[in-house]
Amino acid sequence: MQQTANRPKPTGREITFGEEEIIVSKTDLKGIITYANPVFLRVAGYRESEILGQPHNIIRHPDMPRCVFGLLWTQLKAGKEIFAYVKNMASNGDHYWVHAHVTPTFDASGAITNFHSNRRWPTPRAVAAIEPIYARLRQEEQRHANARQATEAGGKLLALLLEEAGMGNAGTGRSRPGAGGGERMPYDEFVWSL
Repeated sequence: MQQTANRPKPTGREITFGEEEIIVSKTDLKGIITYANPVFLRVAGYRESEILGQPHNIIRHPDMPRCVFGLLWTQLKAGKEIFAYVKNMASNGDHYWVHAHVTPTFDASGAITNFHSNRRWPTPRAVAAIEPIYARLRQEEQRHANARQATEAGGKLLALLLEEAGMGNAGTGRSRPGAGGGERMPYDEFVWSL
């Protein structure tokens, strides 16, 4: 495996991609990138040789709350899909927002073999709604020196905010059906409400 590339500093400049374009990547079970489509490479500013073998968090923007990724990994390891708004960072420090759909891939025996992510352009309205929530979560997480405690504290605050917004079991029962016909978790429900 390659060494993780040096992380750039955020520039504050936003870049976008076409509404019709889809950023696609695949990772192994540890989150190491095994595939990146041309849109991913162009938007993130990496050559294929630079990105394959790197942890997917190479594009993680520091404005993203840890608890969102904690939730993502919990869902994926449980064999469930997740939808999320994510702020990513390109190789030069510019950022771009995505509406991500991440799913586990299963072999014939039902074991998870890898993860697949499709990311689309998010609406400006959704980004405007999620940014202050993520800022609040990050603020809570920064109160804790330990990464695990920060993730747990952010997760508790996220659950409270979702409950206050009427999402999930504590809400109005407006859960959207999931891909398998079951109900979506409150975070997915919130993402779809934006």
